[in-house]
Amino acid sequence: MSKDSLSIGVRLLLVTLMVVSAQLTWGADDKTAAIDKPKADVTDAELREHAQAAMKKGLEWMKSLQRPDGSWSVSNYPAITALGLWAFTRSDHPDRVGVCSNAAAFIAEFTQEDGGIYRVGKGRAGGLSTYNTAICMTALHEYNRTKYAPAILAARKFMAGSQLSGDSVGAGGFGYDRNPPRPSSGAESSDRREQRADLSNTGWALQAMRVTQDTEDLRPKGESVADLNWSAVVKFVEKLQNQDQADEQNYGGFGYNPGAERGGTVVQKDGTLRLLGYGSMTYAGIESMIYARVDRNDPRVRSALHWAARHWSVDENPGMGTKGLFYYYNLMGKALSLTGSDVLSRPSGDPIPWKKQLLDKLIVSQRPDGSWINSDGTFWESDPVIVTAYVILAIEDILGK
Repeated sequence: MSKDSLSIGVRLLLVTLMVVSAQLTWGADDKTAAIDKPKADVTDAELREHAQAAMKKGLEWMKSLQRPDGSWSVSNYPAITALGLWAFTRSDHPDRVGVCSNAAAFIAEFTQEDGGIYRVGKGRAGGLSTYNTAICMTALHEYNRTKYAPAILAARKFMAGSQLSGDSVGAGGFGYDRNPPRPSSGAESSDRREQRADLSNTGWALQAMRVTQDTEDLRPKGESVADLNWSAVVKFVEKLQNQDQADEQNYGGFGYNPGAERGGTVVQKDGTLRLLGYGSMTYAGIESMIYARVDRNDPRVRSALHWAARHWSVDENPGMGTKGLFYYYNLMGKALSLTGSDVLSRPSGDPIPWKKQLLDKLIVSQRPDGSWINSDGTFWESDPVIVTAYVILAIEDILGK
């Protein structure tokens, strides 16, 4: 082989390696690859042991409350049972097989003709179709994607059809329920109030669609693939972020929805209004951007992480106090685990060992019976089943389960 041929071969090899490397980054153009779960690095053996013991005690408590039909808590909302299924699936609990099998069978019974997984109804009788579907399809996938492929694939079509589009302020996002299309005429409609999307439901939806996308390999030939308009997702999510760099305290934080239903707004120097970000939604913004394949080093992600470090707390949900505190813990564990970072850096440069601090807080917050609950019952956190599932899932994310 000549030196020229060898040189060409080496250059081709280097190019190939560069292409492969590029495809493995957060900002890859390949939208079909699943999100890789970074490996945990909780090096404190004693802390890991205590966290695992707390998790085991919590699972035992949940097992004791599972009904014969496989459900937990409010049975009209299968998402609650799905949170329990999700937590048990990732565990090594000795009764995992039976608990999960019964829970999954219960959830699957809620599959509707439109592909959603929810109970038809309103209020405590049911509803919240996209919220329930997103969590249920994710849990079924975690448990047994092959067995429940038909339900998951139908749910993917339902979720794809639930993404808001058009000129709605929520275009690209998701709300609690599947929204009707906005009227084409310029006239106001009674349906317009339904055209809402928020970052919390959008986060659940994005996780569901990204995590379950490998199930598309099992879709029968001839059926169209279901997916989201990911570009529209990013456009919606970035609307909820304060991107005013001059506003040092609020820059990078995320709000709940364009209507500022929670967290409020801040008046900028030019007189315009910006959403006042708060803890749980900032972590929801981080996870949403990662699921949408925004690069980890993108200014929108980095500024959100800086906001999280600037407002760091495991004692409150920054900007909301005790409201949604355990959902905040759940999102924190999930979002920061997805970034692959073991520390947050304060503006001063000092590191925050977030895994240790969060695990310590969750461990000491556990009740003697093994459950967790929020004394502030806002956002359903008076239900110990929901709160306990949130915590167990957060611990599992941190430990890399």
